[in-house]
Amino acid sequence: MRAVVWVFVVPFAVWAALRVSGVAPVFRWVQVVAFTPYAALAAVIPLVLAGALRRWVAAGVALVSAVALGVAVLPRFFGDGNPEAGGMALRVLSANLEVGSADVAELEAMVRRLRPDVLTLQELTPEAVARLAGVRRLLPYVVDRSTPGASGSGIFSRFPLSEGPMIEVGFRQARAVLRPPGGSAVEVMSVHPCAPHFSFGAACWAQGLRALPRAGGMPRVLAGDFNATLDHAPLRELLAGGYRDAADVTGQGLTATWPTHGWGALPGVTIDHVLADSRIAIRSYGVQTLTGTDHRPVFAELRLP
Repeated sequence: MRAVVWVFVVPFAVWAALRVSGVAPVFRWVQVVAFTPYAALAAVIPLVLAGALRRWVAAGVALVSAVALGVAVLPRFFGDGNPEAGGMALRVLSANLEVGSADVAELEAMVRRLRPDVLTLQELTPEAVARLAGVRRLLPYVVDRSTPGASGSGIFSRFPLSEGPMIEVGFRQARAVLRPPGGSAVEVMSVHPCAPHFSFGAACWAQGLRALPRAGGMPRVLAGDFNATLDHAPLRELLAGGYRDAADVTGQGLTATWPTHGWGALPGVTIDHVLADSRIAIRSYGVQTLTGTDHRPVFAELRLP
């Protein structure tokens, strides 16, 4: 019976140790660690089992594991404060179009309803750009880095844009400075690092995330499909570099964005984000729905410093 208890305890202890340390021993861990919120919930099972069987050493290990996982996950349920920010409001919408297959009429209706100032798109194909004429009438300034397949991206804006140097590490991550009339300039990026499906993809994914600019200087907003949750070390490093996650700040850090319909009883994971410079106030955040894509768009209302 003692061995059976440890069979339950050890996997959660290893999970907690890897999550806290940020170590990724094999590339598959990049995928597995995204499920840490579910592991945190299930971590009470070995704790209860070890306690019921009076295996106190095992219970102690299980308790430490459960606390470590809980500390990593639970703050996402609670909102944070905001810095003093007296600049203009900025409404940001981001959507992954799943290789251009999303319903563009529905996306246009979403733009009309939410009235974003800037829209970042991922998996933007030239064919999809041609079908986005209605969106372009609403958001006429465009940085188009579309390409066939899943690696294209773009930025559509209500205000003039000056294109910046694209970050291309496997996928194309468009970048531009938005210049609202009478307001301060802000840099916006359409984020989409490689998907870590395979070992080479995991390396490309990490490189793509680490190539993103750290905060400082001009205020900056990174919005898109990061292919990463707050349990991935490269994303936590990016946040430590001076950003805040809009979902986390508003207490919605566990609202799943992919896949759209989850996996049965599991609602999915949170890999689409709006990250804002820590000087920017995050007023609201919400996850939307869009037919024809396996991602849920994300929308945030910000106020610039």
